Amino acid sequence: MILTEEQKAEVETNRKRYEDLKAAGQRHAPKALPAPTPRDGAPIAAASVIHHETIPGGWYWTTRLDRGETLRIVNASGKSCVSLLAWNRHDVSERLNYADTIKVQWTAELRKGRVILSDMGRVLLSVVEDTGGGHDTLAGGSTAATTAARYGDGFRNTRDNFILAAGKLGLARRDVHPCISLFAPVSVAADGTFAWNGARRTAGDFIDLRAEMDLLITLSNCPHPLDPATDYPSDPVEVVRHRSAPAGENDLCRTASAEAIRAFENNALLLGSTGGAA
Repeated sequence: MILTEEQKAEVETNRKRYEDLKAAGQRHAPKALPAPTPRDGAPIAAASVIHHETIPGGWYWTTRLDRGETLRIVNASGKSCVSLLAWNRHDVSERLNYADTIKVQWTAELRKGRVILSDMGRVLLSVVEDTGGGHDTLAGGSTAATTAARYGDGFRNTRDNFILAAGKLGLARRDVHPCISLFAPVSVAADGTFAWNGARRTAGDFIDLRAEMDLLITLSNCPHPLDPATDYPSDPVEVVRHRSAPAGENDLCRTASAEAIRAFENNALLLGSTGGAA
């Protein structure tokens, strides 16, 4: 896309407004986030494992997470992309909101120390471990059209997977909201176009997502629409649901920024009003 001079000026005006709002919204400097987790780091104790599952290439999976449990997703081949949807299990009208996750934290980069927010300003999931940081919060998952255009007919796609998964959770097509895609190293170039940074995705990558309320989760293991691979990536991914400690007062994800602190405070208000059921 080639921008006109008028459009370039509009972009710069909007960028300046964004930076001004960011400066005004941040009353203190956010914490510096740590380096990525080593691929041989953060082992899971065998006694903590609740469930282990393999999601074949092209397929989907659903699960329930209790508050304080953590889901590890492992990209063993380094070629897979896993798209994620999440709902508050006790009120499914509250759901993952990728736009708020980006704008509230002033960054589109999802990595260790960040949180995934709901449309009610509460924390659904915390990123407590992450080896790569190459995740997409902007472009979304594949559809029948994008998949057919790249690979031909007969291949599964994320949009259709999510509709099927929603049905198994007692939800419907209208409950399928925009997703976040893990192991999808997408960035935005200076001209506003998306770029694919394949070097940020390596065999053995994993991410740990800790539930901050009781959740319904669905994952789709389909190639990202921007993945340049010409053959349909069909490698399985591993998921491990395990027990973990809830976020303490000094937890990195809780304290990384003023925005994260407020989001956890919103969680506390809900948990207090429902006796901890959510």
